[in-house]
Amino acid sequence: MRKPIKKKEPVYRYQRVMLIDDNEMDNFINQKILESIYFAKNIYTNTNGLSALEFLKNINITQDSICDIIPEVIFIDINMPLMDGFQFLDEFMKLTKSMKDKPKLVILTTSINKEDNVKTSKYNAKIKFISKPLTEKALISI
Repeated sequence: MRKPIKKKEPVYRYQRVMLIDDNEMDNFINQKILESIYFAKNIYTNTNGLSALEFLKNINITQDSICDIIPEVIFIDINMPLMDGFQFLDEFMKLTKSMKDKPKLVILTTSINKEDNVKTSKYNAKIKFISKPLTEKALISI
């Protein structure tokens, strides 16, 4: 009798990431890219900055589980309705230190406006700026 073949669990770079983009197709494609290269085991998607912020605030309320849920990387589109990427960053920076210091922040946008990159650096020098489309090569630096 043969022993069943054990499938080896993939090695993920991160456990949790968040995508914030109002374009559902972009979220879908980006999620598939992240999954295909085992970038993250769990991928949270949000179609606007407001819902993403509410998700993060709710995590912040339940401090006991913050490390198990908080995304390690947050990809943020700039041009979104309701709350654009910069408005999201404004509100994100108001979160508790333990919350806002955990994730790496990445602006993922089609914007070619150099001012957007300059404006991003005013929030935090550690924020990465990546032009769409998301590529495996671009993810190497994150």
